[in-house]
Amino acid sequence: MKNKKKFNFSGIVAFVCAVLVLLIFVPVNLIATYRDKVFDMTPSKQYTLDSRTKELLDDTSDKNIEIYCMWEKLQLLQDNPELLALYHTLTELKSRDNISVTCFIPDEDPDLARSLDPNGVLGISQGDIFVKCGDVIKRIQNDKVYVRSGPNGEMREYAGEDLIAGAIKTCTSGSLPTIYFLTGHGEKSVNDAYSFYANQIKYDNYSVAELNLDEAGAIPGNTASIWLVGPQNDITAKEADMLIGFLGNGGSVAILAGPSETEGRFRNLEKVLSKYGIELDYDIVSETYSASQLRDHDGTQNPNYFRAELTNLDKDSFPDLPVQLNEDLMALVDKGYFISGIFNARSIGVLPEDQYDATRIEVASAFHTSGTYAIDPNKYTHTTLCKPMGGDATTAENAEKNLSGADFDLDLAAYAYDRISGGKLFVIGSNDLIDPDYMPAAGYVTTQLVIMVNTWLYNTDVEMGLGNKANAYDTMNFKSAKEAKRVMALTTILPGTIMVFGILVWLKRRYA
Repeated sequence: MKNKKKFNFSGIVAFVCAVLVLLIFVPVNLIATYRDKVFDMTPSKQYTLDSRTKELLDDTSDKNIEIYCMWEKLQLLQDNPELLALYHTLTELKSRDNISVTCFIPDEDPDLARSLDPNGVLGISQGDIFVKCGDVIKRIQNDKVYVRSGPNGEMREYAGEDLIAGAIKTCTSGSLPTIYFLTGHGEKSVNDAYSFYANQIKYDNYSVAELNLDEAGAIPGNTASIWLVGPQNDITAKEADMLIGFLGNGGSVAILAGPSETEGRFRNLEKVLSKYGIELDYDIVSETYSASQLRDHDGTQNPNYFRAELTNLDKDSFPDLPVQLNEDLMALVDKGYFISGIFNARSIGVLPEDQYDATRIEVASAFHTSGTYAIDPNKYTHTTLCKPMGGDATTAENAEKNLSGADFDLDLAAYAYDRISGGKLFVIGSNDLIDPDYMPAAGYVTTQLVIMVNTWLYNTDVEMGLGNKANAYDTMNFKSAKEAKRVMALTTILPGTIMVFGILVWLKRRYA
């Protein structure tokens, strides 16, 4: 009997499946491309706004928000795989009715650039982003949008959404975080004597204002930190209580208290400092060893301008203090960018632990005097003198007998942190560090310290808790080249061989 030839449907089935795939996926892909629809398959969802960002945008939908990008056009971001996450963040924001996104080159539209930085203190660079709502403008620096790492500096983590969302939250609140400089104690005006420093602050997205706290009766709600710079008279008892309360609620305070000839002690200021383990000395420190003396603003060697050192803090001992800040500044000194010195300074002290609540307060020196072996190779000799200035008979005796010529380093600046409230206090014994009338041509690291400490006291980059969105990379490590070749053979050659074998079998049996 004749065998009936079996008809094999496998070829037809394969053909039909292929046609269906084309009919389904090609049109879907074309539609998605036309509508700029993104299917975000990244583990960290880099191309999709976080739900917390969307909630913020919904809450601020009644605000007119303007976003300006220092790029020629958004298409440039789309065409660059490393900037694709930023592109999708901006396009999603642009889709909102109350948000506009404008790209431009500052040199080609100087009027628009000037409107974003009318005082010329923020600076505008390629790739920067500005967020504006009403009169409040916040700048996001290009180098913060992506966190670069790796040996070649490749972009791995995207921080743009968190920064832009934080900027929107700040701008829609109605004001930038403000640093208030206290008045009413014989201080110089921040807008006149300290305008150099005020512009540095504004560059970092702070607003600057003066405040007579005694008259105001309360600390404003938009306060980033309170600064007391160069007081010639004591603060009032009411002000001391408000500052202590502000620190106790997680606020930040900086005190730049240079030598003062005012007779009598600043008892109310001492009350604030002592609660945080710091004491104020009533003296002016000078250097007797000529090799450690530095030149003043007139270029003259001056004993009141002298070398001193940043304190090398241990992170394990002081986990909540800005240890990294001191390390970064030390590195800049080592590279020759700054002189490690101070001028027109009084000494301060860190109190013994039994004189403040050491279980709650973390305090340490930030900057101190240093000795030398040059005078006696066998002895580390301290060569500073402390001349009494201001204060009373008790403080004068302390300066002359205990501090002047002391065989130990004198503290010139200190950090303090409240472990319970999160309050932060920075104290340094000089206010001329930010006064151009006294600043020498060469940069002093203490001036840079006063500028950079703001990032510890209060960070203007409002964090939404989104975190950086990282790319995911799968890696394989091999013990040797031989092992790598073996794995490559198993993952490429073997599957290829199996595929070829399968094709041969199919060719032989296709008419069976």
